[in-house]
Amino acid sequence: MVIKAEVQPIKQRFGIIGNSPALNRALDVALQVAPADLSVLITGESGVGKETFPQIIHQNSPRKHGQYIAVNCGAIPEGTIDSELFGHEKGSFTGALADRKGYFEVADGGTVFLDEVGELPIPTQARLLRVLETGEFIKVGSSKVLKTNVRIVAATNVNLVQAVRNGKFREDLYYRLNTVPIQIPPLRERPDDILLLFRKFASDCAEKYRMPSIHLEEDARQLLMSYRWPGNVRELKNITERISIIEENRDITAEILREYLPDMNVEKYPVLVKSDTDQKTFNSEREILYQVLFDMKKDVNDLKKLVHDIMGGNVQVPVAEDTYLRPHTIEEAPILEAEAVEEETLSLEDVEREMIRKALERHNGRRKNAAADLKISERTLYRKIKEYNLE
Repeated sequence: MVIKAEVQPIKQRFGIIGNSPALNRALDVALQVAPADLSVLITGESGVGKETFPQIIHQNSPRKHGQYIAVNCGAIPEGTIDSELFGHEKGSFTGALADRKGYFEVADGGTVFLDEVGELPIPTQARLLRVLETGEFIKVGSSKVLKTNVRIVAATNVNLVQAVRNGKFREDLYYRLNTVPIQIPPLRERPDDILLLFRKFASDCAEKYRMPSIHLEEDARQLLMSYRWPGNVRELKNITERISIIEENRDITAEILREYLPDMNVEKYPVLVKSDTDQKTFNSEREILYQVLFDMKKDVNDLKKLVHDIMGGNVQVPVAEDTYLRPHTIEEAPILEAEAVEEETLSLEDVEREMIRKALERHNGRRKNAAADLKISERTLYRKIKEYNLE
């Protein structure tokens, strides 16, 4: 495949690193479709950099002098998303103290980027379909039909075909959005780009914090390229910055690098490896970490009770690393056992609730910042706050 000459300047302008054929193809399609006023659906795993492509399309289109608005559909609560997108009339609901223009009205003549479009509620999907088909919409609380001339670029890491089958996404909307599909390749399919990205992130971090840049030994380079990168470019950047800050040695070996790659620590935490008999599924890496911690705590509590039984009541119980309680007698054993049982009653939900509460405290109740800190969407945070009565 011959790549257009315009691709390289686009990479430089938008800070895109890499030369893989799949990435070049995605950029080529974005440039070809930019002048044509068609809807575009960008798909790819989380962390691959989907948010850059709508900007490329907008800046290379006749709409480049119009408004460009990016909307994270997964971060807006279901009860307010229609108001955000389409606007509302004064008094249409509690808190609607004045008329408000929605994004489609504000971006008239420009481009609206709908990130995480798979998170849109079904009623909102119907409203969006009308905008795509006729350019018409109605504000919340109004009966007046308004017109808008916007280009819609959507992105998702959800399998929308499967979502359609499951009844969670409208089939007609899927075909309207998917007029021109652009697939962004995962980082594991761009092995030659991994080292380029690492050097770029390491150099940026060194410049930002005024320190020497880290360098990979040959064995570390091979390890970096063999890792699967489930978090893609975002994960690579995070790990590169972490190593740059923490490691005093600027020459990074495979042994050092392995400590920063989660999948390489399966021997240390075997519970991370799912067996054929373990049918329990996890919703996120965070929940896996919680489960590891709880399994470790349970093992420690079981060991305390076992040692207490063997020693007949004369045992030192560890309460923290390198710290011990005084020897306990058999008369005090019921107290210790009660404490151990109390510790075991902690659940995954208890820890999750406490982490959310502390994140909200750290950010003075600012939910957007707390969600970013917890690495979850604002919509998930809103749901968890309601679920745990943390209002």
